[in-house]
Amino acid sequence: MTTVRKLLESKETETNYSVASTDTVLQAIKVMTDAHIGAVLVTEGGKIVGIYTERDYLYKGEIEGHAAKETIIKDVMISKMVTVTMETSAEQCIGLMRQYNIRHLPVVENEHLVGLVSMRDVMFAVIENKESEIRGLENYIMGSGFQS
Repeated sequence: MTTVRKLLESKETETNYSVASTDTVLQAIKVMTDAHIGAVLVTEGGKIVGIYTERDYLYKGEIEGHAAKETIIKDVMISKMVTVTMETSAEQCIGLMRQYNIRHLPVVENEHLVGLVSMRDVMFAVIENKESEIRGLENYIMGSGFQS
């Protein structure tokens, strides 16, 4: 069973990108674009107070009359975040993502942010686990002499 700890250890970069709650949406979009990521954490006085994603821009952006240059991120961020711990399994992450219709989960330990996992991170881990399970079952069947 893959845990969030293993997901974070296997990530190429450990950088947690963030913007200040007083920054504009345009600044947040620039951070996401430059880093090729789909979400940034929002901070206030060094503390994480929310998350802003590319989907938030899509649904709460120009269509609703929020110009990226003028809109403060605090006005459109998600402040009620669903978080996980280092011991949360990849399968549990998928369950939370489905339940809350989200694609990013901040990882918190002792009230401190330690990382962020995306749906892509979780899906790759689950697929890898299932492929390993299938190989194990195939080896068991072949080793037992069972023929279909």
